Amino acid sequence: MRHNCLPFRRFRISTPPNLPNTRRRAFAGLLASLFAAATLIATPIAAQAAPLTKVRYTETIRSLMFTPTYVALSRGYFKDAGLDVQMNTAQGNDKTMSALLTGSTDIVLLGPEAVIYVANSESPQKPQIIASLVAHGGFLLVDRNVKATPATFKWDDLKGKTVMAYRPGSTPDVFLDTLLRRHHLAIGKDLKIVNNIGVTARMGAWIAGQADYGIFAEPEASTIERQGNGKVVASVGHEIGPVDYTIFAAMAPYIQKHPKVINAWYDAIARAEKEVAAESPQALAKEVAPFFPGLSQPDLVASLTRYRHYNIWKTTPTISKSAISAVQDMLIAEKLMKPDQRVSYDRVVAPELAKRSQ
Repeated sequence: MRHNCLPFRRFRISTPPNLPNTRRRAFAGLLASLFAAATLIATPIAAQAAPLTKVRYTETIRSLMFTPTYVALSRGYFKDAGLDVQMNTAQGNDKTMSALLTGSTDIVLLGPEAVIYVANSESPQKPQIIASLVAHGGFLLVDRNVKATPATFKWDDLKGKTVMAYRPGSTPDVFLDTLLRRHHLAIGKDLKIVNNIGVTARMGAWIAGQADYGIFAEPEASTIERQGNGKVVASVGHEIGPVDYTIFAAMAPYIQKHPKVINAWYDAIARAEKEVAAESPQALAKEVAPFFPGLSQPDLVASLTRYRHYNIWKTTPTISKSAISAVQDMLIAEKLMKPDQRVSYDRVVAPELAKRSQ
């Protein structure tokens, strides 16, 4: 960029020789001040950095499943992309989607089934997926028997038992039910499911003795083990296989009005996902620690190590057509939607993300 200013010329400032010393010093100071001012005028002023765009962001729960997001926040990747992110935790997919539909938040993190449900609803405004975060379900099956081990666990062990699930229709609940069917276990006949306990009350209910088995995310699962209240015996998500478990979504009008924000969000998450895939649990624990103030570094490392073992996190925010189809297959099998309600990929995935995912 060219600047219209006079060429800089070197010259010497001379003080009149016949002035007294005090006046000579004052005159020299005046000339120096004038010279400095002239230099500032002649020097082009650097363009000020553009102000950050505020984004109201709501996550469904606080979990180490969402480590790439916390890394992006901790390392300033959103700010690098021009975003000032204000985070809130809603404690459940239903509350998270409600916040999005009512306009009290801009971008949410929740299960993809919520977007599909709204696509089939009478709501005039529809949310769309803008990025993907979790590759495998992050919920782990916990046995109340502290002597249990993954090596000795069999799914038939659930027969005659009570299992603490999650909210009906949520991704954790749907994934668990799908897995039970694969192992020929009938709910109500072979085992009992408890899924009417609030998100924030689940840990307390488990410690109080409710249920023989339960599904918990990290860091709750490791906390249960550390306190001697159970043992992790299986990963629900790992057994199901790779299906985009948790996604970011925004309302379609917001996506259309703020394409730069959507692209910046994708870029910040993509940057974080790559680093999470490459870095050690020890390094990641330092980054996520501010978001889990009650946990020690060794506790965080243990939880992150387990998730790394199960390949929980995505390495790119793209989402495939097969992933959207697989989620709907499970919803139909659970009778949470009818076969003729299947929605197309383009209806639930934002256009820009669809292009990136090709």
